Amino acid sequence: MERDMIVTAWEHHCADGWPQFSSPHQGPLMTIDTVIGGCVVFYLDSPDGLDDQRRAILKDCLHDLEDLTDEIDLECRPYFLRLGRLGSMLLDTKPPLACPTESAGRPLSIE
Repeated sequence: MERDMIVTAWEHHCADGWPQFSSPHQGPLMTIDTVIGGCVVFYLDSPDGLDDQRRAILKDCLHDLEDLTDEIDLECRPYFLRLGRLGSMLLDTKPPLACPTESAGRPLSIE
């Protein structure tokens, strides 16, 4: 279910394209957009979901985006608010269950 919601949100986000605006924050916003987009693509392409490193990067991007949101032109703000919701949806996904292992780190055999 959550995967379908992310696919739908991603398709909607991509359909709008990058907004036209002039801002001293355009470079950082492009970077944030690219990183969050990369995390979405990785999530959708990987059965393992996001690893801890990508989750940490995504959290940082969302924090940076939140800091910049009030400084974004009103006409462009919906694009970035949607980007933030998309990133938050990714963070809310549950990582896949790890394979149970014995204390020595070897996979348990199922016989």
